[in-house]
Amino acid sequence: MIVAHRGASDEAPENTLAAFRLAWERGADAIEGDFYLTRDGHIVAIHDATTKRTAGGIDLRVADSTLAQLQALDVGTWKAERYRGERMPTLAQVLATVPAGKKIFIEIKCGPEIVPPLQTVLDHSALAPDQIVVIAFQQSVVAEVKRQLPQLKAYWLVGYKQDEATKAWTPAREDVLRTLDRLGADGLDTEGNRQVVDASLVEQLRAGGKEFHVWTIDKPDDARHFQQLGVDSITTNRPAEIRAALQK
Repeated sequence: MIVAHRGASDEAPENTLAAFRLAWERGADAIEGDFYLTRDGHIVAIHDATTKRTAGGIDLRVADSTLAQLQALDVGTWKAERYRGERMPTLAQVLATVPAGKKIFIEIKCGPEIVPPLQTVLDHSALAPDQIVVIAFQQSVVAEVKRQLPQLKAYWLVGYKQDEATKAWTPAREDVLRTLDRLGADGLDTEGNRQVVDASLVEQLRAGGKEFHVWTIDKPDDARHFQQLGVDSITTNRPAEIRAALQK
């Protein structure tokens, strides 16, 4: 599967309806978006905890702001003038763009307090459970989603850091596998670090009944490498380009 990272975000402003709609036009199998809970209990699409980077320097903290305050901001002009007037969408608005047979990866950027409002939004959505995946770096979010929304798949997001002295990577593979089991996660959504993610890791994931997904892959050579490892999905900012490369 080709998953469009924050929509087709290489071309359009990330986490906007313009980016998500363009992803479908570019042939993505799924979209991935980042979501926070607002002060008044709405779920909005934005990657950062504040609006400064994507709202032309206007700096509002999402968790301390209302939906009305956030949707008053222009979150498109920073990318290109033709996107002037793009507004921060709600999760419900993003879900409404998902066509039949396609999927959405909902990345939760805040804590598990978002799960009850998430359930409410999903209950009012026309999407089937198999069209929705929840992903998160926070272990508590993954665990809470599996507890409250067991009908949904949930993947644990993992990135890696290398110790300058020992050259060891953390988290260690054994810790990753143990954590996946403890959380009840359906799969690993891992940084596409070729020094860490290899055939042995994939074998261990498969042996444990876990799915294997990678992010964020924008180079065709990397995409082909992970395709050969049997990856379930590749998250990319360039869905059309990566699909074309893999089809070759």
